[in-house]
Amino acid sequence: MPILTRVVSFLLRIGEIAFAAVVAGLIGWYLDQFDDSDTWPDARWIYTEVVAGVSIILGLIWLIPFAGGFINWPLDLLISFAWFAAFGLLVDALHKNHCGEIWYWRDFSNDTICDRWRAAEAFSFLSAVFWIVSALLGIWFIHRTTDAVAARAVHRRRWYRHYPV
Repeated sequence: MPILTRVVSFLLRIGEIAFAAVVAGLIGWYLDQFDDSDTWPDARWIYTEVVAGVSIILGLIWLIPFAGGFINWPLDLLISFAWFAAFGLLVDALHKNHCGEIWYWRDFSNDTICDRWRAAEAFSFLSAVFWIVSALLGIWFIHRTTDAVAARAVHRRRWYRHYPV
């Protein structure tokens, strides 16, 4: 069973990195548009870009075997909440831009601003879900292993007895 949880954790980390990279690319395109203008970008874009960058870095670090394993679940949960906040900020901006429905995540192939915005919104939500599933997997794994260690300690024989009591 531990091998299965490690494989699932590895796949979740790959998904987290990929989703964060997509969001970083899409939001980075928006930030690049402000390079030639006199206005500043919205704070929501900078926040989302920072969350994506931190997610990529931590996802890569925790992808390395023995880099922390499942004990990082509190940070996974914190990053998941940060992604949900970024998703909420993107939903609010999508509503202000009159780009259609919030949950309409089909047909991203038109290469319009609204399609890019909806894609960033969709991948930020998927990233939040992957991070929270990773946190729940870590909680489950830690709880399961501490119960197993406690059960072995209770049923351990003393070194001087040949037969269990």
